[in-house]
Amino acid sequence: MKLIFKISCLVLVVISIAGCGAYSFTGANIDPNTKTFQVNYFQNNARIVEPGIDRDFTLLLQDLILNQTSLDLVNNNGDLVYEGEITDYYIAPITATSQSTAAQNRLTIGVNVRYFNTQNEEKDVEQRFSFYFDYPGSTQLTGSNLEDAINTIFERISQDIFNATLADW
Repeated sequence: MKLIFKISCLVLVVISIAGCGAYSFTGANIDPNTKTFQVNYFQNNARIVEPGIDRDFTLLLQDLILNQTSLDLVNNNGDLVYEGEITDYYIAPITATSQSTAAQNRLTIGVNVRYFNTQNEEKDVEQRFSFYFDYPGSTQLTGSNLEDAINTIFERISQDIFNATLADW
């Protein structure tokens, strides 16, 4: 009786492990023939130019794809190609006080992305992604506050890009 129990447990463990083989915890649905990707430099074409955000966004997108897939980053001839530009960077008041000053402001950043899948052109995407960060009107968005805001926005935008191009959601 113990032998049957041990064999049953072993079979269940083997089936469980084998069943997880095709599952991706990131939701990425990448063709097995796809081995490389490239992220071209995202130029900052926004009316207000915040220095360095173009480089930061490009690196963040590269890191996200490297960390969530088994693809290799290359400088050219990638199986998957990401390119685009930062199109919007602006701050706007979203609520006002009785003294006609901003009670709350919103930083919005927009990125236009072109994604090319050289293995399957039907999966090519061109789409605009944007996100925002709200902060009190009495706060100046400078230094570490600005850095935190931009990081929050770029993390969301890069994850949205990943989901739109590689995830099967």
